[in-house]
Amino acid sequence: MTRTLVQHHTNAGPPLAVASEPSARARDWAEIQERMLVPLYEAVYERLEVRAGTRLLGLGCGSGLALLMAAGRGARVMGVDSDEELLTLASARLAAPGSTSRPSGGVLPTSRMAEAALPGGVPYDVITALQPIGCVAGDAKGLAPALDSAIPLAGRGAPVVLTGWGPPERCATAGVLRVAGRLADRLRKGGWRPAYRDDLEEVAARAGLKPDGSGRVSCPFGYADTESAVRGLMSTGVFDGAVGATDRRQVEKEIAEALHPHVRKDGTVWMPNVFRYLIART
Repeated sequence: MTRTLVQHHTNAGPPLAVASEPSARARDWAEIQERMLVPLYEAVYERLEVRAGTRLLGLGCGSGLALLMAAGRGARVMGVDSDEELLTLASARLAAPGSTSRPSGGVLPTSRMAEAALPGGVPYDVITALQPIGCVAGDAKGLAPALDSAIPLAGRGAPVVLTGWGPPERCATAGVLRVAGRLADRLRKGGWRPAYRDDLEEVAARAGLKPDGSGRVSCPFGYADTESAVRGLMSTGVFDGAVGATDRRQVEKEIAEALHPHVRKDGTVWMPNVFRYLIART
């Protein structure tokens, strides 16, 4: 993966010099898919009263929309992610003219988590993991290392927010995502799986966190047409195993077919979904 300059924290050492532009897939996530989770971001920030002065560390920050929304509330934000192409886009968003982010905010690769520490040992008030888990086999386990590194940077009793997909029967998109599981199973490449009721609680327990409330949020997926829906869904990474087991054209064809029940008369695509968040304490 390639990216441009990644904005860095004032205590984060030298900036990362990189080249080239993010891929079409990264841009599809930023321009099509990420906005589907805005209701989830808003609900979490409202519940935790994220506001001016809040020090927020975002794990799996992606292309930075959630960080930008927190900064818009006056929070001091830092995001980390393992996807360098998405970090390019997040950095550009935070540095854009008119951005409300703080000069001391920014993004870092997950491998440089230690550099996200605030000057003088000041703790973060909130840690968020707003990329929902409970959809791809192993995604819950993948969050554990980032949590282990981030929790020491937060204050005692600080909230850590974990997010996940709701029950399949409450998520219209689950029927489309099953395409990933069916195709990936041919070569046992790994793919979609239904969300389990205790996914978030299990992650919290493994990280030594104490649950302290939860909520559910309606996040409908709406697209201008089937083509944009396919592009957006492909950008999530859920279908990577299916592409490895077959080929991209076949996967896109089967996604488009699975979307047929959700295409409205005007050609738009609409799929109601419910996502869940868990608040746990350090």
